[in-house]
Amino acid sequence: MSELRLGRHDAGRELAELCYPQLRRMAAAKMRGERAAHTWQPTELVNELYLELLKLRPMDSRDYSEDAERAAFFALAGQMMKRLLIHHARRLYRQMERVEFEDEAETGPDPQALQEVEDALSRLAAIDPRFRTVVEMRVFEGLTGEEIARELDCSPRTVANCWNFARHWLQKEWAGKLEA
Repeated sequence: MSELRLGRHDAGRELAELCYPQLRRMAAAKMRGERAAHTWQPTELVNELYLELLKLRPMDSRDYSEDAERAAFFALAGQMMKRLLIHHARRLYRQMERVEFEDEAETGPDPQALQEVEDALSRLAAIDPRFRTVVEMRVFEGLTGEEIARELDCSPRTVANCWNFARHWLQKEWAGKLEA
């Protein structure tokens, strides 16, 4: 990280490759705050971040601890991602054409459907709290099985077993709701 601060351009590429999984998670989290039909995906946001990192100029050469360098890099990456999303939205806004609708469109997800999802996840957690945790990390956070295993301090096989059970259980739950 200090190499990037000193202006070595190869360091940006190396750092992006080394930190890609974390940058991808950050981008996915930032994208969750965006509109549903966004034209970018998290991977594209990370790619744009990489291009911006290549443009950075050298900064001061003070010695910082590795943890401080890492924290500063991710803080910088987060700010740059936010700025990239804003610039992208501004370009799209200028291209947009205003159209008046007679009916008001729905502005968000159905609260009843959200409650049904929450109820199903609560029933799943009553069987084993890990099942709910794995589903939330995989579906809502977009983590892979290996990333979940590291977070939960268990084996990838355990995560796969939890995911398979939870997925089948939820499918049966929703099938029962649809038939009723």
